[in-house]
Amino acid sequence: MTAKVGFVSLGCPKNLVDTEVMMGVLARAGYMLTPQAAEADILVINTCSFIAPACQESVETILEMAEYKRVGRAQKLIVTGCLVERFGAEIQKEIPEVDAILGTNQLEEILAACNGTLLTAVPSKPYLYHDLTPRLRATPPHYAYIKIAEGCDHPCSFCIIPQLRGPFRSRAPDSVIREAERLTSEGVREIILIGQDTTSYGEDLGLRAGLARLLARLATLEGLGWLRFLYSHPNRITQELLETLARHEKICHYFDIPLQHASANVLKRMKRGGDGKTFLKLLERIRRVLPEVTLRTSLIVGFPGESEADFMQLCQFVQAVHFDHLGVFTYSDEEGTPSYNWKGKVSAREAEARRRELMQLQKRIVAQKNRARIGQRYRALLEGPCKETGWLWVARLESQAPEIDTQVYINDCRLPVPTTDRSDTRLAPGSFVTVEITAAHDYDLVAAVVGWE
Repeated sequence: MTAKVGFVSLGCPKNLVDTEVMMGVLARAGYMLTPQAAEADILVINTCSFIAPACQESVETILEMAEYKRVGRAQKLIVTGCLVERFGAEIQKEIPEVDAILGTNQLEEILAACNGTLLTAVPSKPYLYHDLTPRLRATPPHYAYIKIAEGCDHPCSFCIIPQLRGPFRSRAPDSVIREAERLTSEGVREIILIGQDTTSYGEDLGLRAGLARLLARLATLEGLGWLRFLYSHPNRITQELLETLARHEKICHYFDIPLQHASANVLKRMKRGGDGKTFLKLLERIRRVLPEVTLRTSLIVGFPGESEADFMQLCQFVQAVHFDHLGVFTYSDEEGTPSYNWKGKVSAREAEARRRELMQLQKRIVAQKNRARIGQRYRALLEGPCKETGWLWVARLESQAPEIDTQVYINDCRLPVPTTDRSDTRLAPGSFVTVEITAAHDYDLVAAVVGWE
């Protein structure tokens, strides 16, 4: 009888792509996959350990899945991903239910782990999948992620990622194009390019303007509706990249730029460089070329040595920029990073208070932006019926990336909806429609469908 394998994927979309690769390897080998842990003969947890809360979630998930070996049908428990890179020996010692561990460079060895033939002593070279790697997508049919690079060379003092993922390395452009062509032929309408730093794409291959040229090629794909990329480094956003977005309507005018802070003092200690004035000039330049651009960023409060003045400077920066989307994290003290042993640590209580204050400021900014959208019309990608209620549908605007941003809730259709012709897919998930914003809340938007594509 064919064994059933259940996967749990934790962390960001980059981890999800790794999970999809492992699922593809097993499916090609004849394994059956199940979303139900209780039905699985083998359980695989792809972990994240970027910061302490992610480590805790990973450990709790491992312990939860270990229970299925005691009371369920599971015979084998495999742990993969970043947590293995950091604490592999501890996992094997402290959680005896774990039968095998795989690091971030051992994705295709999942087959050996399930077969019981894994040679853990074999060193792994830095791994990067390509267009011929089997992959079983876990996203909805209408959008997909493509990892165009792996690893990171930036020396940020608070970040453990280079130790977990290795040096920066790019996929060959033709490999990315072939994968994108296959995805669009399968009905994918939106492609999201990801990597630890997508704006450095191609530098290791000796390519000039690697991301801009890749985007220009992908923007010509037939059937593709939207193309976006995530995780831009502020020092790598060039004029050529901006002009490429301006020339191609399929490329979303959307930048996710993790700036981390605005104080020159804090940024210097982070080994990020720059300051609020430099960042303001960059964001103003982006908005000059792309007036309707959406700006998202991530910030860290409570970094060692962050003074009250540094924090106030950050608040003033956020107020000046008016980001469309903002994530704020309290500093996580990660062993193995340069900042781990530094003095001047901000208390957890103070860091959390600063996080809440900054998010309250952002909440007011977003509410103001959303109110200004009422009565405006936008192109939207339908996601499907709302999971919480059958009365609403969910959609996304160009300004909303899947899984990380807010959504639009549709409660009205001002056009006749076909009820007899089952071949009509204008209200199917993955369809593009025109919506008019009819109401706005702190973060959510409500809309009516006013046009088909």
